[in-house]
Amino acid sequence: MKYIITLLAIALVTTAPSMAQSHSLARIWQTEPLLKTPESVLFDEKAQLLYVSNIDGAPDGKDGQGSIGKVGLDGKIIEVEWVKGLNAPKGMGIYKGKMYVADLTEVVVIDIAKAQIEKKIPVAGSVFLNDITIDKKGIVYVSDTRINKVYGIENGNVFTLLQGLQGPNGLLAVGKELYVLDKGSLLRMTESRNLDKLAEGMDPSTDGIEMVKTNEYIVSCWSGIIYYVEANGNKTTLLDTRKESVNTADIGYDAKKKILYVPTFFKNHIAAYQLK
Repeated sequence: MKYIITLLAIALVTTAPSMAQSHSLARIWQTEPLLKTPESVLFDEKAQLLYVSNIDGAPDGKDGQGSIGKVGLDGKIIEVEWVKGLNAPKGMGIYKGKMYVADLTEVVVIDIAKAQIEKKIPVAGSVFLNDITIDKKGIVYVSDTRINKVYGIENGNVFTLLQGLQGPNGLLAVGKELYVLDKGSLLRMTESRNLDKLAEGMDPSTDGIEMVKTNEYIVSCWSGIIYYVEANGNKTTLLDTRKESVNTADIGYDAKKKILYVPTFFKNHIAAYQLK
């Protein structure tokens, strides 16, 4: 019996490393630094290109200088200013040929085929609209980091979904659930609007979130950290560029090719990384 137990213990020790999963990022390319304070990247699988929101001024400035740019998957900039006339644009989402952009106190709707602003949806009482996600029904969710709320927009009607948070930013709608990054924590809102805390203790500047697979996520923090996070609370650091003063803002992700796209804010470029 002792011999069998010893063999079992050896087997467990031997196989433990192979059971553990480790992840890393390897940079593929970065664009030329011609973008204008890029805050968010959105991967468009259908068009096979990237959209980038250019703040081009103060992050809270209503100056009309903001724009949306287009970048190829090879890292070449297609258009720095594809659509102009926005105010410090940040998060973006696409639904049925329309792009929805968080633009300080309103959500701007862009007709993608026409490359034109179609309309603007004001969000009463908002101050600093930040990230956007859209569910399969077309409901738009948008966070306001400064007044600690998450709004919903359905058929043009705006409603408060969550309030009393700590500083919500990154949002991700998956099925009937909504994931919220809230000042260093990852929250999950269920269909019944209950909030579960999946992970905490991350840098408080949590910014972008993408799902790698069920219960596993990539989370970026504006300060320059990117984490690999699991629903059991485990997290590992994939990238830390704080010493180089390179920000890692609202990320985009190609789930099929496992490529992460990172906007660097003040450095004015986007970097692409292969997730391994």
